[in-house]
Amino acid sequence: MADLHAFLHGEIEAGDFRHADHVHMAFEILKRHDFLDAARAYSAALKAIAARAGNPGAYHETITLAFLALIAERGADCDDYRAFAASNAELFDKTVLARWYAPGQLNEPIARKTFVLPRPVERA
Repeated sequence: MADLHAFLHGEIEAGDFRHADHVHMAFEILKRHDFLDAARAYSAALKAIAARAGNPGAYHETITLAFLALIAERGADCDDYRAFAASNAELFDKTVLARWYAPGQLNEPIARKTFVLPRPVERA
């Protein structure tokens, strides 16, 4: 499991950084910074990981900020990561954003480049 210092200082390799690590680092940075400062630092660290891996296009602005917002909201009253993880298991599913984002919306180029608000998801 990555630690926040290593994450923020470019000591994490893309191949070693899984979705669960993204969630953990988001939780940790949100405990230490307000949302806007956390978003700046978190996105910069992810962009650096992608660039070092030779794939700067892997960074996705909407997915990054949407997950960060979910983690901030769900973790607002929790200081213990293990308790947070246990009570928010759905955040470890990469597809959870489909609850809010219409099919295909996250695949649009604008969503990768800048944060987009979710469009209503049609329910059957």
